[in-house]
Amino acid sequence: MRPDHPFVSTPSAASNAAPRQNAWRLALRLLGRDWRGGELGLLLAALVLTVAAVTAVGFFTDSIATAIERQGGDLLAADLVIASSQPVAESLRAQAEQQGLVTAETLSFRSVVLAGEKTQLVQAKAISPSYPLRGRLRIQRALNGPSETMSTGPTPGSAWVEAPLLHALGLTIGDSLRLGEQPLRIDAIIAYEPDRGGGFAQFAPRVMIAAADLPGTGLITPASRVDYRLLLAGEPASLRAFRDWAGSHLTPDAELQSAQDARPELASASDRAARFLHLAALTTVLVAGAAVALASRRFVERQTDAVAVMRALGAPRGLLARLFAWRLLGLGLIASTLGCLLGYLGQQGLLLILGDWFGERLPPPSLRPLALGYGTGLIALAGFALPPLVQLARVPPLRVLRRDLGAPPASLALAIGAAVAALAALLLWLADDADLALRVLGGTLGAIAALAGLGTLMVYGARIAARRARGIWRLGLAGIGRRPAQSVMQLCGFGIGLLALLLLAVVRVDLLRDWQASLPEGAPNRFLINIQPGEVEPLREFFSAAGIDTSGLYPMVRGRLRAIGERVIDEETYDNPRAERLARREFNLSFASDLQSDNLLTAGSWWPNDQAPAQFSVEEGIAETLDIARGDIMHFWVAGKDISGPVTSLREVQWDSFNVNFFVIAPPAALSDQPATWVTSFYLPPGRDGWIPELLASFPSVTVIDIDALLTEVRGVIDQGIQAVEYVFGFTLLAGLLVMIAGIQASLGSRRAEQAVLRTLGAGRAPLLRAIMIEFTTLGLLAGLLASAFAALIGWLLATQVFDLPYGIDPWLWLVGVPGSALLIGIAGTLASWGPLVRPPLSALRAGN
Repeated sequence: MRPDHPFVSTPSAASNAAPRQNAWRLALRLLGRDWRGGELGLLLAALVLTVAAVTAVGFFTDSIATAIERQGGDLLAADLVIASSQPVAESLRAQAEQQGLVTAETLSFRSVVLAGEKTQLVQAKAISPSYPLRGRLRIQRALNGPSETMSTGPTPGSAWVEAPLLHALGLTIGDSLRLGEQPLRIDAIIAYEPDRGGGFAQFAPRVMIAAADLPGTGLITPASRVDYRLLLAGEPASLRAFRDWAGSHLTPDAELQSAQDARPELASASDRAARFLHLAALTTVLVAGAAVALASRRFVERQTDAVAVMRALGAPRGLLARLFAWRLLGLGLIASTLGCLLGYLGQQGLLLILGDWFGERLPPPSLRPLALGYGTGLIALAGFALPPLVQLARVPPLRVLRRDLGAPPASLALAIGAAVAALAALLLWLADDADLALRVLGGTLGAIAALAGLGTLMVYGARIAARRARGIWRLGLAGIGRRPAQSVMQLCGFGIGLLALLLLAVVRVDLLRDWQASLPEGAPNRFLINIQPGEVEPLREFFSAAGIDTSGLYPMVRGRLRAIGERVIDEETYDNPRAERLARREFNLSFASDLQSDNLLTAGSWWPNDQAPAQFSVEEGIAETLDIARGDIMHFWVAGKDISGPVTSLREVQWDSFNVNFFVIAPPAALSDQPATWVTSFYLPPGRDGWIPELLASFPSVTVIDIDALLTEVRGVIDQGIQAVEYVFGFTLLAGLLVMIAGIQASLGSRRAEQAVLRTLGAGRAPLLRAIMIEFTTLGLLAGLLASAFAALIGWLLATQVFDLPYGIDPWLWLVGVPGSALLIGIAGTLASWGPLVRPPLSALRAGN
């Protein structure tokens, strides 16, 4: 042995320092040798797929999130809105323009229009020429005529109105009306207005005019009650910068709104879309991480001989540890670069295929997914591959002469701890939702522990069955029991891969179908308000005669919140503008005997009967905004009378059901003697718009609110979210297949040596092949049983605990999962073992593993 060999220990400090300085160069040479020897193929493929999946998901969800946010802006006519009861400060407009944002203005107020001798209360809206910034206006040139899309509003001297105004005043297109002192010609009917809210406060028909006509009306004075809105739109970075700046520069009467703030229905739909997409990304990481772990084990087995040779040549353990660390770092950077490139190309292909979902080209993603990709690759390697590779440094040099000596067994605590830490870091980093990440992490650890425990029982059951079996069945089943640790590992790997495939093939379909069904085609698209108590029963009969069902008629009592416990509610109570606005306005209270089907109690209990004393059930979102807790005493001023009672329950409301819902509900005995109007919602089928004038003629005091356009937009968010999730889960499908390939490859080394010995003893290829088929088919059957059970459990947990959806177990989950997995793994394992089986036994015995 040469004294200058880099692995020879000498007393010279300089000779000891040289290997340390050149460790990274040697690591690169060894990495190249590993690649040429084919030892890195599976690990590199698993790692590239992991990073590609994460970056493709990241690029795509980044674009989708921006697109959904922009489409949400279509319901607000902007990306952000500053709403105020006073003219918006010029400094806010100047800052927005400095940030590169485009702006528009609207002014809304209540007034009365005149048409001859007739008058009608309306919601007037004056708009600047650039309105709307997001979305499009749709108008009709005749009643029940086709709609056309407009990018700007009415011209000066003209007005666009909603159809109920024509019905109320007996007007037609081309007639004139007067708003204040300004005469206006009716040019069109408003079919859709992006930022037309569906709230009960906007019960008067809309009249839209150009801002240039507003001074001529003479209606706006310093004492007028006007809703001023400054609309903003631009790139996400500019919007974020402006939002951060505006947080400390808004005047007390101003409020900054996004589409989610303004529309709880949209917020509910887009929140579910985001949670589905995050779940898809997390599932991909988990499954691909399992593939990395299994591939790392195979890589470690293949490195044992090389490490033994280096130890025999005098390589110290510290040098070997550094070599493996440098090799992993180089492998991680190469795989992460390839994965990021593939992820970006995959996302670009997706944009070409699916860009028209959003009516315009999807916005470009940010660079954040690149950091996610590199971070994921390095964290996955450190958590799954580094601990077993570090153990390789302890391979005894005697391994060169005795092939039966392997690396010392890895520390179970170190391996599990590193894997759990890597999973936790990746999930918390990728999820953007700590609650969802912790649930997925807990469920994953529980599933792996249960898979390992049940897999151990099944492996030992197969060992017992092998003792009673005969012939080729005994040989096949004995293969499972002969390597119990490896069989349990394979069973867990197969189980995770099959679990992912079953979640994709069956459970995913059920969850997305249930999500889509949460807003069915027959969801209410009209609200009817201002129903007088004496009209309730006649109105029910009127609907029944027309064959139209309602969601139920509900009483509505106006009340002002005066105090919560000892806190008196006034303009100084809250710093949050939304909380201040909610506290300042009158509440729409209701009373009910039973809890509505689309409400869920999250705290407390419902009152036992109609005669229960005054108490309140509060929607949990407004409870959080106004800092209301169960047990607080709420004081309302209703028709000159103080009505107070404790908060006995909190409710989660399914706002995207579009049924009538209330923030605050009381027992009937508390409010039934107060002046009330009634409200309902109903579904009006297409083509029956002509029934509305008949309804208004029979019940002239009621007001119809049309939310059909809003329903269409929310359904669009759901449909686009579902298609996005379908694509994202495709990466998980590839990861699941790779896990099963890695699981099969994990036992090929030891299996090759066993087959060589058996063939040397006279066993034929055909019986050995049948035994292998029995072994892998049995493993697939056991893995299918476990995966089907866990897929059903996870599907139920996701539906009920994460997405608030109903869920029923699909029998196809078991019919496909159990026999399908047995067939899939049986065939794949047999084909993978065919190559080593046809090789001469001597070459297999010389190769070792």
